[in-house]
Amino acid sequence: MPTVVHPHITTDSRVCGGSPRIDGTRITVRTIVISILHHGQTPEELLTHYPHISLASIYDALSYYYDNREAIDQEIAEHLSAPEVDSRP
Repeated sequence: MPTVVHPHITTDSRVCGGSPRIDGTRITVRTIVISILHHGQTPEELLTHYPHISLASIYDALSYYYDNREAIDQEIAEHLSAPEVDSRP
């Protein structure tokens, strides 16, 4: 099977805990998936929240998700079950 390339997605263990993210941003694939698949936003609606990214990068994040669904679903489950941290003094 050929290697699938996702030109808009990158990982770096020093950024966002190593979660796959849109290159040049801190917007994770997890964030895109939760916004679109869990909250029902459209990719176009996401652009109003993140005008500095492209529609192509959003669709690439979704493509990455479907190519790596098990790992991203696990990351989403861990993220959603994590206790919230109160950062107030």
